[in-house]
Amino acid sequence: MRIQSSIEAKLKALEPAFLQVENESYRHAVPPNSETHFKVTLVSARFEGMMPVKRHQQVYAALADELAGPVHALALHLYTPSEWEAGGQSRPDSPDCRGGGR
Repeated sequence: MRIQSSIEAKLKALEPAFLQVENESYRHAVPPNSETHFKVTLVSARFEGMMPVKRHQQVYAALADELAGPVHALALHLYTPSEWEAGGQSRPDSPDCRGGGR
């Protein structure tokens, strides 16, 4: 199974109202077709009343295998449904890579 597919499958346990997993590896100094850098946007009612660090910890726990191995970077944008609506259903863009000899 591809790493991106594995991440998507595991995060479904958090009952997302919206889930987007983006492979941003192509923006970094890695071989073609790598799956090392990901951006996750996840909206879930399970995050209600939860501080951001606790939300991140839930995602880290769900993706422990990927983070221990092939995933080098994981950008997380985690929202409650009301936060997502209030923010116009958008998340910040990722900055360009500034490492890897570029």
